[in-house]
This record gives sequence, structure tokens and C-alpha cells, in this order.
Amino acid sequence: MADESLQKRIAALEERVSRLESGPDVPRNEVFWALEGLRRRLTGNGQVLFTGAVDLPTGEHYEWQQGASTEGLLEADWSEHSAPYAALGHPVRLTLLHAVLRGTRSAAELQEAAALNTTGQLYHHLKQLTAAGWLQAEGRGHYRVPAGRVVPLLVLLSAVVPTGKPTERTTGE
Repeated sequence: MADESLQKRIAALEERVSRLESGPDVPRNEVFWALEGLRRRLTGNGQVLFTGAVDLPTGEHYEWQQGASTEGLLEADWSEHSAPYAALGHPVRLTLLHAVLRGTRSAAELQEAAALNTTGQLYHHLKQLTAAGWLQAEGRGHYRVPAGRVVPLLVLLSAVVPTGKPTERTTGE
């Protein structure tokens, strides 16, 4: 009898440990709360939505969202939109954007932050980012990320910078 009681207690403890290790029992609609909200508004063959509420170290606050239909995205000519991605394809330009979002705004400070030897190098990269819409000149030698680009930039980075585990579900494979 004592062995049976001990086995039941061990089984109950193993179950509790298993639940703790797998995380809290969260209903599907709470795990995928954004997805469930999108699903209620869906039309057609689906939609992609990205959104964010951002407080930067500079004190600036941004709230932003954008959605696109799956059909529209799949029918678009993606090659026509390569310039903004190409502008992000250089480590110095990513360093500059990172510095600007964290509050470094003047050209002199940006040159130092990116460890560039000449102002020519700095302005080459600033020109690429400005032409692609990732930066905007404001005043004399100062730059900022336009409000409409803050969340999209962070969304793109969140797709490749490992800061957390994505919540995902696949079907139809």
C-alpha cells in the first residue's frame, strides 16, 4: 500500500514538473492574440500584418501598423522594391540606424559611432539610407529615422535578430 501511494505521488510530481517545463497552459486565442484579431477581419486569401508600439531611448513614442493582402504581395513585382533592402545590406548602415534610434543624431557623433575614418565615408552611407527612406535629414547635419519607418525597421530586424522565440503554427504541409 505504501509503495502504491508513493508511486501516485511520484506520478503526480512528474506531471507537475512536465507542465512547468512546457510553460503555462495558455488558451490558443491568448497565445495568438494578434493573429486571432487579424483572422476576425480577414477577407480573401489571407493577410499579413505587422504592428508595434515603441518607446525609444530618446523618449520618442511610436504606434504603427500595416497590413497587406497575401494576394497583393504574391502578385507584386518584388524586384521593384529592392532599394530599401539593399540600403540595409551593409554593416555600417545598420550601425548608423542603430545609433540614430538610440539617440545619436549629429553627423560628427554618427561618424564616431560607426568608426569611420572620413566624412566622405559617412556621407556615402547617409546618402544611401536617406535615398532609400530609412533616414531623414533634419536641420544642419542631424538625422532621424522617419516615424513611418521606425516600426518597419524594427520588424525587419526582429525577423533576423534572435531576441526571443517566435510563436508559430503551420498547417497544410
